[in-house]
Amino acid sequence: MDKAQRVAHVEALPFERTVAGRVGVFAGLWRAIRDVIARRELLGLLVRRELKARYKDSSLGFLWSLIKPLTMLLIYFVAIGQFLGAARAIPDFAIFVYAGLTLWALYSEIVVTGTQSILSNAGLIKKVYLPREIFPLAATGSAFVNFGVQFLILIVAVVALGQFPISWNLLYIPVAVAIAAVYGVALALLLSAVNVYLRDIQYLVEVGLLVFFWASPIVYSWSFVVEAGERSDLPWLESTYLINPMSTAILAFQRGIWAAGSEERVLGGVTVPPQPWPADLDLRLLITFVVGLVLVVVAQRVFSRLQGNFAQEI
Repeated sequence: MDKAQRVAHVEALPFERTVAGRVGVFAGLWRAIRDVIARRELLGLLVRRELKARYKDSSLGFLWSLIKPLTMLLIYFVAIGQFLGAARAIPDFAIFVYAGLTLWALYSEIVVTGTQSILSNAGLIKKVYLPREIFPLAATGSAFVNFGVQFLILIVAVVALGQFPISWNLLYIPVAVAIAAVYGVALALLLSAVNVYLRDIQYLVEVGLLVFFWASPIVYSWSFVVEAGERSDLPWLESTYLINPMSTAILAFQRGIWAAGSEERVLGGVTVPPQPWPADLDLRLLITFVVGLVLVVVAQRVFSRLQGNFAQEI
């Protein structure tokens, strides 16, 4: 029995929540939050165990959390930026792409590892009884550690290029991170519970994330979406595109860290105007965040209803 299991066994003893019991939506949510906070030491241990297990026996350790996004950056920079010419229309294309990849990596890791978190901790779940929400949250904590490493690299690159944005736009960064985290946690809670009963969910998640990756302005700018709507005479295209909450979050993240997008530049002898942003971006961010909080509440209640048979199903 490792340290996390020992702590879980001790902290499970006073656990009084009855899964089958029916309580109000907000009362149930508050009880779940209180239970997790009471076991924050266990949560920290699970986060550390997740990180250690992921890089166990690895010579490079945490560097692997950088290799994948940096490899993707290289591929997109060469294939899309140079071969397809996107870099000619997007200033500081490498910063632009890496900013989007950094936030997307946080969101996708929360969703993927969160979806698998209940099954991954089947042994612990069968041995002791504790708030099962702690497992998707531990996956979220692990994702934030990796995000911190990647974000640090992004900051270093921006500073090295002399493009660090000293403006109020920096406030967009925590807002974007909060939105990515809220929607990631909502999906992690919901899908981790459903995945116990339908094991195909974890594979569908990977396919879905691939679709939404290309439906988000990561390797192409918002200006491409605007131009596509104008060329096709589809005035609803922009609004439909922004229904994806990660599109709004990534746009906010880029606006906060990608200073070149807000300035007029000369690229290849051609003057490139500042990149456009959605006119109602601030309002959309507020609405997106509030909707995300509602989804977290709904996801937690579904999780609470489904967790009763976890030990039997896994």
